Amino acid sequence: MYTVSVSRACIAQHYLTVPDPGPEGTLHSHRFDVEVSFRGSTLNEYGYLVDIDAVIDALETVVDGIRDRTLNDMPAFEGLNPSAERLAEHVGDRLLDRLDPETATELAVRVREDDVAEVVHERPI
Repeated sequence: MYTVSVSRACIAQHYLTVPDPGPEGTLHSHRFDVEVSFRGSTLNEYGYLVDIDAVIDALETVVDGIRDRTLNDMPAFEGLNPSAERLAEHVGDRLLDRLDPETATELAVRVREDDVAEVVHERPI
């Protein structure tokens, strides 16, 4: 099995919309470190699982789309609690919209929130 990972970081804001969110219910910023990992057991004709440069470009585009924004104001989070879990799913969705995963069969998106919390969203592709 092969794994190829790329990461980028950004600052974004949100406020949680769950009952009794405590201080997380007011608008605040986080540093989000986003890492995407593609996994698969087969390499393409050039010996790659995925084109790393294409993954870097796609992830930069996706992260630029959330950088310095309030997640609650983005259409992707409309009516949803903008949790780190949902952010990880959103990154995976947008990444796959922009990228051909070639021979990769799995995607994992890891989101670290201020070195305090970490979530991972995994899916087959």
